[in-house]
Amino acid sequence: MDHFYGKRTLLSLMDTEKPEPPQSPVHLRVQTHREINEQDVQFSPPRPSTTSDGMFPMMMPDSPWTLSPLPTPSPSLLYHCIASLHRHEGNIYAIAASTKGLVFTGSNSSRIRVWKQPDCMDRGYLKASSGEVRAILAYSNMLFSTHKDHKIRIWTFTVSDSFKSKKVGTLPRKTSILMFPSRGKNTPKHKDSVSCMAYYHSEGLLYTGSHDRTVKAWRVSDRKCVDSFVAHEDNVNAILVNQDDGCLFTGSSDGSVKIWRRVYTEDSHTLTMTLKFQPSPVNALALSCSFNHCFLYSGSSDGMINFWEKERLCYRFNHGGFLQGHRFAVLCLATVGNMLFSGSEDTTIRVWRREEGSCYHECLTVLDGHRGPVRCLAACLEMEKVVMGFLVYSASLDQTFKVWRIKVLPDEKMCMDYSQYSDQCEAATRVKIRDYDMSPVLSPSWVEKKLQGSYFQ
Repeated sequence: MDHFYGKRTLLSLMDTEKPEPPQSPVHLRVQTHREINEQDVQFSPPRPSTTSDGMFPMMMPDSPWTLSPLPTPSPSLLYHCIASLHRHEGNIYAIAASTKGLVFTGSNSSRIRVWKQPDCMDRGYLKASSGEVRAILAYSNMLFSTHKDHKIRIWTFTVSDSFKSKKVGTLPRKTSILMFPSRGKNTPKHKDSVSCMAYYHSEGLLYTGSHDRTVKAWRVSDRKCVDSFVAHEDNVNAILVNQDDGCLFTGSSDGSVKIWRRVYTEDSHTLTMTLKFQPSPVNALALSCSFNHCFLYSGSSDGMINFWEKERLCYRFNHGGFLQGHRFAVLCLATVGNMLFSGSEDTTIRVWRREEGSCYHECLTVLDGHRGPVRCLAACLEMEKVVMGFLVYSASLDQTFKVWRIKVLPDEKMCMDYSQYSDQCEAATRVKIRDYDMSPVLSPSWVEKKLQGSYFQ
């Protein structure tokens, strides 16, 4: 079966099959590359999508959010969904997880919702004058957000008994029309949607990528645009920065990933390398660095995740291979340590683990609970005694926002139910391998948007 996006897409699937109402939950089929002994394992029954303590989240009086009425398949052996929220109108376009114990979500609304980790209790919102928040970035007690007016807002917030926030600036500044960069090739303001952001902590630089094909560097301290350059031949969809050396990575609909270096004496950036292994649009980028290893991942519309490994003594990246498993476009990526999480148009989230010291990747499980394309992801580490765990936040074009908890034991065996670690993990070592062979279950509202060609707008 051909997996390439241009030859077999969801659109062609929908031409021959009408979406059906959701069926009763089924158990997840796990796929891995390693051969292990076979033994039947009993999964606990699916649980309703509630918060971890079984209580419904307390909503603000004017909140458009309610608990999703749709159940989420949750085999407890590997993971479970601890919260699922449904937004009645509009999609969630961006998620940012903060180290302060908060999660932010942006949508077509002018309000950025604030949730408490991990149970998603409503902590309030930030109100802007413009909506359609397409990107959110959190660092320390700062939050950056992009809006329909092609501007970027800077917020500060405090977390105590109540959530308090303040808008401290807008990029570009109102007076910045008279303050062009020294090289002055472009006006400071983006001319199209600002789709992605990255923040270089040590230098206080905010990078923004846009559908106008440009990348801009903003000095947050004085809110000045210090550089602006045309980065690609098409939309800039993803951007990230290596905090260790300041390298900038950009991904575009033109199918390329580019690496940029900053020229400090001129406050400019120069192209050092172009990575183009796939002809399909690049939708997402992620970076995983540990010890002497650094890996760059790119998710593209052909369903592939390509990865490159950085050479130790230079800034060169060598192609290491690709991860195949998603049936349709990969829309978002997130990394924590050697773990990679990928969200796709095929409605699933795949959890990958890279073996330390090598390029070997293993797909540990598939999170199958959304009924529309997974548009954005955020992930963070959650330690509990000797057990390593992860919280994964996902938003889909089915208008739901979900929180997943995944547990990984020190000996790299997956386990979920904390009260039954020993029994379930012993069984997990002998779990029967099954092929993942499930057709996407799409929500009617998303199918309609897909047919209208406006599903990513």
